[in-house]
Amino acid sequence: MTELAPLSITEIDLGTLAERSGAIAVFATEDGKLDQNARKVNSLSKKAVARLVESAAFEKAKTGEAVTVSYPAGLAAAKVIVVKMPRRPSVEVARKAGAAIAKARGEDDVLVLGGSMARMADVAFGVALRGYAFTPHKTGAQDALGKIEFMVSAPDEVQAAADVLMAVAEGIVFTRDLTNEPANHLTTTEFANRLKEMENIGLTVEVLDEDKLEDLGMGSLLCVGLGSASPSKVVVMQWNGGGDEAPVALVGKGVVFDTGGISLKPAGGMEDMTMDMGGAGVVSGVMRTLALRKARANVVGLVGLVENMPSDRATRPGDVVTSMKGDTIEVINTDAEGRLVLADVLWYAQERFKPSAVVDLATLTGAVIIALGRENAGVFSNDDALSKAFLKAAETEGEGAWRLPLGAAYDAKLKSRIADMKNVGGGRDAGSITAAQFLQRFIKEGTPWMHLDIAGVASVKEDTVLAPKGATGWGVAALNRLISDTYEAE
Repeated sequence: MTELAPLSITEIDLGTLAERSGAIAVFATEDGKLDQNARKVNSLSKKAVARLVESAAFEKAKTGEAVTVSYPAGLAAAKVIVVKMPRRPSVEVARKAGAAIAKARGEDDVLVLGGSMARMADVAFGVALRGYAFTPHKTGAQDALGKIEFMVSAPDEVQAAADVLMAVAEGIVFTRDLTNEPANHLTTTEFANRLKEMENIGLTVEVLDEDKLEDLGMGSLLCVGLGSASPSKVVVMQWNGGGDEAPVALVGKGVVFDTGGISLKPAGGMEDMTMDMGGAGVVSGVMRTLALRKARANVVGLVGLVENMPSDRATRPGDVVTSMKGDTIEVINTDAEGRLVLADVLWYAQERFKPSAVVDLATLTGAVIIALGRENAGVFSNDDALSKAFLKAAETEGEGAWRLPLGAAYDAKLKSRIADMKNVGGGRDAGSITAAQFLQRFIKEGTPWMHLDIAGVASVKEDTVLAPKGATGWGVAALNRLISDTYEAE
């Protein structure tokens, strides 16, 4: 797993500033005011900081952005990073400021003079996440990220907040690594092995193999992997940090590569289908975060791991399969495979664990990208309280999400002539909604449920504020927040 850059949080000691190498970061308010720490750096650098703050470059910078002085006179540091930020920033601005520091420092050690500025733990979170790079398959020597040191007025308080956020950051990085990994490296077996390793941080992890899945009657899930040499699996991760209450169940789609099967995708862009296990990646990252921060909640994470390939054994359009629930499904399009995986895992989660709520995540439909672009995941739910709690958590964490409707009229589009249902609706309209309607058929009456279609946000082509292009880890922070705010014991 990609390691986070080393982080330390210490008391303020300005006596050694002149000799510090690497980068030094200070803060200036929008009107150019410097705190005591920035004034000290300004003095040592022969007023270079003040000149920068008075410059057009600083004036043009937006709140949370940074401007750099390179090789300042009077300092051993290679650069001074001046961040435009109010003394009491929002969470969003603080994390954006951290990301700006991460980009400006490159691979150098960085000393952040936070002083008494608010939300320094969120700044550290931004530095850690924006410094991420996925490099295990590069053969050249890779420079390790330098250390991050924060000097603050209340180090114990900042450290306590940072410990929680670094657990979230580690979960996000774990998700990014899984989602970025090429399919010839992240096979279904390797994915399961990586999750099994999380027993060393306190999770209970079970791997259900194909024989067990057949015994359980998971014909819907198993039909997806028939064409692949990689065996289909379901991995169950349990964190029991609460009392006797029923767990929250998180369910993830883990298609390690999706060719579309017999309904073969076009060649253009098919290489991106290494990320079609993004939902399972998020579930795995959330479970890692909960264990690392020792959450006072009971949560079970279940992921269905398959590979969708064409072969002489592959499921064909027109085939009828039987789900664990007992419902029959006419497979109209083998490229609508994620819902076939989730149907059985959702039913198994409810049968075995009797959860208080179920949340599933999947890179399920291209239609959600047409509807919401890359800014928001699609949210579908049968429970207003659950969806509102999640949307609040997502907003708090700066992760875009938007609720879309469900309804009987959409459900009618799944009617099959020869089976209980089809796996797709007719036509291209409302593709994300009909997919959600399909999943809802595998939710028991009275069970609060939410489906998150993350096809647009799991992996992106351009840098975001907190991530380089590629996997984002979207959803780890919001789901951790949902569990903390709604399901965790006081």
